[in-house]
Amino acid sequence: MKKFVLFATLLLVIVALTACAAPTPTPAPKPTDAPKPTAVPPTAVPATKAPEPTKPPEATKPPAPTATTAAPAPTATQAAAAKPTVPVAKCDPVGAPIAVKAGDLGSADKPIVMSFVPSGDVARITKGGQDIGDCLKKMYGLNFRIEVGTTFAASIEAMGANKAQVGFLNTFSVLLARAKYDIEPALAVMRRYNTNAIDPDKADAGKLTAYYKGQFIAKKDSGIKGYADLKGKTFCFVDPNSTSGYIIPNIILKANGINSEKDLKAVQNAGSHNNVGLAVYKGDCDAGVTFIDVLTDAAANLKATYPDIADKVVAFAVTDKIPNDGVQFVKGFDPALKKAITDGLVAMAKDPGGNVVLRSIYSIDDFQVINATFYDEFSGVLKKAGVDPASLVK
Repeated sequence: MKKFVLFATLLLVIVALTACAAPTPTPAPKPTDAPKPTAVPPTAVPATKAPEPTKPPEATKPPAPTATTAAPAPTATQAAAAKPTVPVAKCDPVGAPIAVKAGDLGSADKPIVMSFVPSGDVARITKGGQDIGDCLKKMYGLNFRIEVGTTFAASIEAMGANKAQVGFLNTFSVLLARAKYDIEPALAVMRRYNTNAIDPDKADAGKLTAYYKGQFIAKKDSGIKGYADLKGKTFCFVDPNSTSGYIIPNIILKANGINSEKDLKAVQNAGSHNNVGLAVYKGDCDAGVTFIDVLTDAAANLKATYPDIADKVVAFAVTDKIPNDGVQFVKGFDPALKKAITDGLVAMAKDPGGNVVLRSIYSIDDFQVINATFYDEFSGVLKKAGVDPASLVK
């Protein structure tokens, strides 16, 4: 085959050379000579490539937005209208700044420590406490450090050891700290009364009061309608030192024939009122007890994550009135510093921006200046019920 192709190629070359040369006459063939058949060289068929597939047309890209088609950015006025403005605490000075030397309480190297009980979201309490400290510093030039106790008892002990000089203790912790360490109550919290559908004092809703109540809660479909239904059920308290989340509820349960240590299937301390509400909602506890009304309280803000919590969890009983928590100082605290801090906190409560800060931790609306005997009447009620704070301290 290769020879045949070579022969055909030579023949083509000869033909081409002949065509270029001058033509010469070709002798006519003799009549007798039969012409030899001319071998027809096979025509080389040029290899033809299959046509490449036609590429589909590229998708037309949308034109880049021009200055004429771009949406205009919202103006500062529109942005402000879209997002509600939260007032900023003014923190205007109340009285003259207090000069403290290095090494003295309130200086940068020895700040005044404020202790908060972990009755709600710890991160929220920490942030609100720091805002309080920062505001008081702007007022007086004093320095503060914020601590949130790991338990209610931890906050008491911090004050007893003078590791904290200012306390934001709950009511029963005040009684314990006063009995054990002689701490001095100075302010009682005033709140717009929070209530629920079964509270006999619900007419006080929204009024500033120095008292609050606790509530017993359960899932709406749990079948728990009263104290007797709690027998054999799991139950969530807040903390052994929580007034509305342990002390008062235990007194009420005993008065209604329920011994929490014997008649309940299981008991746990959830650590905060928020946690009790969530434990009942999620079914970790059949029932529990909190302050009124943790399910709808703005500071607890449980509905932000669980919008139906107030529909699925309901209160079936409420406690008697309980005096509010407040602000306390360790025994022997500098009177000038004490006055500055109490005056500053009262001023913050009157200022819209400062009030936002105070409400963010324990829903504080205002303060009432009190003396050391403010909680004595309530302490007497507990003693009649068989609970003596002095007997519980070591």
